[in-house]
Amino acid sequence: MLNLLAAALFFVLLHLLVSGTRLRDAVTGRIGQGPYMGLFSLASVAGLIWLGLAYAQGRSAPWAGDDWALTPITRQLQIGLQLVAMLLIVPGLTTPNPTSVRQEGALDRPDVVKGMLRITRHPFLWGVAIWAAGHLLVNGDRASIVLFGAMLLLALFGTFSIDAKRKRALGAAWDNFAAQTSNVPFAAIVGGKQKLSLAEIRAWRIALAVVLWAALAWGHPYLFGVAALP
Repeated sequence: MLNLLAAALFFVLLHLLVSGTRLRDAVTGRIGQGPYMGLFSLASVAGLIWLGLAYAQGRSAPWAGDDWALTPITRQLQIGLQLVAMLLIVPGLTTPNPTSVRQEGALDRPDVVKGMLRITRHPFLWGVAIWAAGHLLVNGDRASIVLFGAMLLLALFGTFSIDAKRKRALGAAWDNFAAQTSNVPFAAIVGGKQKLSLAEIRAWRIALAVVLWAALAWGHPYLFGVAALP
């Protein structure tokens, strides 16, 4: 239990207290952006491997009992949530976005706010949050609660962390972008700042998201040893 908790805490704090705060600014100012990104990437990969190994070990430990059980309803909800997650993650990763790593220059484009960015300026992280929440629904063992709970918290708080980091680095340009968009999905559309445009998201992104969702659902028992489909 302690190993898994330590791994989860390391991974979350690495991103929220190092990557998203003035500590990052101080480190990059001292060693430079390139070396910082290299060290941070290595630490992230190491942390992810540690977390994965600790989770695999923890699931079979005596303390990892179930706090809730899988039901037919939660299984169906999970399948739908994973589709929603993919519909955010795939377009989010393939759309130019100033919140993404090394894409701050996208702010120079007059048409930067389009497609998925009309829905949320953090489509990838919201997709990860929904992915983690769905897995929490169907995995009530304590090891899964730690793993997916940590990913859910990291994704949600990560949106605010990135906003603060970009504001410090980009100033007025970021303020203008943030004023046109929303963190919470669809809030800018509901508030009248944006209009939904599925055409801007592009059909190939939506199709790719659906294909990946279907492939992961079908291949889940082969990849992870647990069936996702009924």
